[in-house]
Amino acid sequence: MSTAPQLVVHRDKELMAQAAAARLITRIVDAQSSRGEASIVLTGGRNGNGLLAALAAAPARDAIDWSRLDLWWGDERFLPKGDPDRNVTQAREALLDAVPLDPKRVHAMPASDGPHGTDVEAAAAAYAAELAAAAGPEDHGPVPSFDVLMLGVGPDTHVASLFPELPAVRETERTVVGVHGAPKPPPTRVTLTLPAIRAAREVWLLAAGEDKAEAAAIALSGAGEIQAPAAGAHGRTRTLWLLDAAAASQLPRELYPPATP
Repeated sequence: MSTAPQLVVHRDKELMAQAAAARLITRIVDAQSSRGEASIVLTGGRNGNGLLAALAAAPARDAIDWSRLDLWWGDERFLPKGDPDRNVTQAREALLDAVPLDPKRVHAMPASDGPHGTDVEAAAAAYAAELAAAAGPEDHGPVPSFDVLMLGVGPDTHVASLFPELPAVRETERTVVGVHGAPKPPPTRVTLTLPAIRAAREVWLLAAGEDKAEAAAIALSGAGEIQAPAAGAHGRTRTLWLLDAAAASQLPRELYPPATP
């Protein structure tokens, strides 16, 4: 069941990152209070990393029991371990190295110099197997019911490494696939598919900056998911678009929410 997206528009990207970080802390603490643990999917890019940096700086971060938090990734650049362009490398720098996570609960996607070598399809299959192993009988299919799955929105409406019209966005069965020929470098990537994304309880889409305004307007105006992958990203209980004023500037007025901080 898809949920109608909710929109929150902040004055600028710094405020958006701080508010999103505060929202995420609350969501993790709530999940840990009710179930004893929480499961989050991280996103890279400037907005994802900005949120992690804001989270690192937030005094309330200590409310989280970091040892009972599972971290997954929505996509990854298929590069060697430790490469500065890998999402996990950037996440470690922004936040992960500063908090007491359980290393076994940090589920990085395979690197190109890992056990599968340069076989991106084998790397994707291995991550799919790791997700399936973490899914329980109460989950909706072969992935855990993530509490929050975060996605940055690209200027071309891509989310994770699901680019318009490419094979990965058309995938309906597998939960993780390899991507070849991505229009944004590097061309080879590993990504969750739309079926895996839609297993999340909540999906949050992050967009800040004028270069994201057209993409947000297209994705929120009824575009098809093959042409606008962001339009196909929704959570089971909630779909939340977190925007700054610049990214919201082209939204139809009927979509624009009442004044928000």
